[in-house]
Amino acid sequence: MDRFLNQFRYYLKVERGFTQNTVNSYLNDLKLYTSYLEKTHNIKNPIMIQKKHIQMYLSNERRKHSKTSTIQRKLSAIRAFHKFLVLEKVVSSDETSQIDSMKQEKKLPTVLSMEEVELILTELKSETPIDKRNKAMVELMYATGMRVSELVGLNVEDVHLNNEFIHVKGKGNKERIIPINDIAIDAVRDYIIEGRIVLNKQNKFDALFLNYQGNRISRQSYWKFLTKHCDEIGIKKHISPHKLRHSFATHMLENGVDLRLVQELLGHEDISTTQIYTHINKSHLKEIYNEAHPRAREDEEDV
Repeated sequence: MDRFLNQFRYYLKVERGFTQNTVNSYLNDLKLYTSYLEKTHNIKNPIMIQKKHIQMYLSNERRKHSKTSTIQRKLSAIRAFHKFLVLEKVVSSDETSQIDSMKQEKKLPTVLSMEEVELILTELKSETPIDKRNKAMVELMYATGMRVSELVGLNVEDVHLNNEFIHVKGKGNKERIIPINDIAIDAVRDYIIEGRIVLNKQNKFDALFLNYQGNRISRQSYWKFLTKHCDEIGIKKHISPHKLRHSFATHMLENGVDLRLVQELLGHEDISTTQIYTHINKSHLKEIYNEAHPRAREDEEDV
């Protein structure tokens, strides 16, 4: 079974262009799956796998009280693996084709208010090279709504400040162009001129955002800075870089930007993924209505 998993790894990485993190996630789930098949059903070759084996594995996961989202993620990895086996003619049919996806309640992502984002941005320091880098990263992320992996993966050549846009390579190496505002442009320019030149101890010409050692900054380092910064200025919500992406999308919709444009800016393949932000927008609208409408307040008091 390991031989087929290694081939699948190569397929995801080279042919599908998935990131290393995505590839690792798929393989970790599949190793648990194939380990179960071998230990429980003595299955050591994909040819032996039947629909009932997959169903028993999923039932076993449910008995372990795994979250619905976790089981659905594992099923997605299993589906991709079995489709690959059919593609490579290892098996003649896809044993997952008749297995229904689990219905799960869509949770609305937590977003920051415009006032909270403004506080985060205005309280950013711009004194040291590291300060300038951090300020540029946060300003750029909120200005574009890009993923944190896309942010730390930016190269110098991807940023076109004079033309006011950046070139982003997203999931599956799909590329998109995102406009950037004047404040983000100023922050990035200040970092490149006054910050990056100091941090670039190894004379690197590719990575835009560098750490103390002069290497490309990691997602973890950026996350640690952001959470520490928000804690210091009194933001009580659980903060992650992805919260800025959620907030960007929600605030754009609240200010009248078309859903299709937000989809394009975020790099979503399916507009249904973007539509979750319309639900957030409606929830926000309902809160404003309940606070502003006198009859709404009276009803709440009566209750």
